[in-house]
Amino acid sequence: MPWNPEIYNRYKDIRFKPFYDLLSLIEEVPDMKGIDLGCGTGEQTATITHRFKSASILGIDSSAEMLEKSKEYENNRLKFELQSIEDAVHSDTKWDLVFSNAALQWLDNHQELFPKVIHLLNPGGQLAIQMPVQTDNVLNQLLLELVQEERYAKLFNNFVRESPVLSMDEYAQILFENDIGEIDIMQKVYPIIAENADQLLEFISGSALIPYLELLEGEGKTNFVTAYKEKIENHFHKFPAIYAFKRLLLYGRKGRGK
Repeated sequence: MPWNPEIYNRYKDIRFKPFYDLLSLIEEVPDMKGIDLGCGTGEQTATITHRFKSASILGIDSSAEMLEKSKEYENNRLKFELQSIEDAVHSDTKWDLVFSNAALQWLDNHQELFPKVIHLLNPGGQLAIQMPVQTDNVLNQLLLELVQEERYAKLFNNFVRESPVLSMDEYAQILFENDIGEIDIMQKVYPIIAENADQLLEFISGSALIPYLELLEGEGKTNFVTAYKEKIENHFHKFPAIYAFKRLLLYGRKGRGK
């Protein structure tokens, strides 16, 4: 899936707020060794090493376009690799911190994925994960409605990118069953104030819209984007409008203190 870091970063300030909230949950540990799953451009990963002065972090991402931006942040405590999260979770390497900000929602079957992610932790290691609650977010709901309309269902050959994000109860159970203690799970709204539908369209075009746009070209793509923008305008009625964008933050530590 081709990512465009320029479009993604236009809303950097909005995307950084949940990152800092997630970062605040982490306890500083001397000489902490961490991995950032889905590090993107690497800017946020670099911030982790700025916050924790003795930490060494490896950032991985499957997008060469995103990682191209990461080169300017590399140093003796911060490295980046082109690697998929799917490959990383099968590694025998253990970490004191497993961090992932707005990445795991792109991987399916979280009932199987999260135990593998937790398996990467050393005893006492910390888990910190943030994901958008796609099933509850209006722009995602409108997109799902549109691609399931008959005209677009045929165009996409019935392809639908369903969100794999589970409920807070389900994640709590997974973490508990996999020996995670000090569990802290919360859903938080990060409001976006949009002056028009174009701003909301641009925001989602850097993420959830990508799997659909890459399947279209020419007039078909133009018509699809126009139809989606109309759905956004019809839903919000008037602008400026508030988009109550919901995100899920999960934290825990390996070992429940038995």
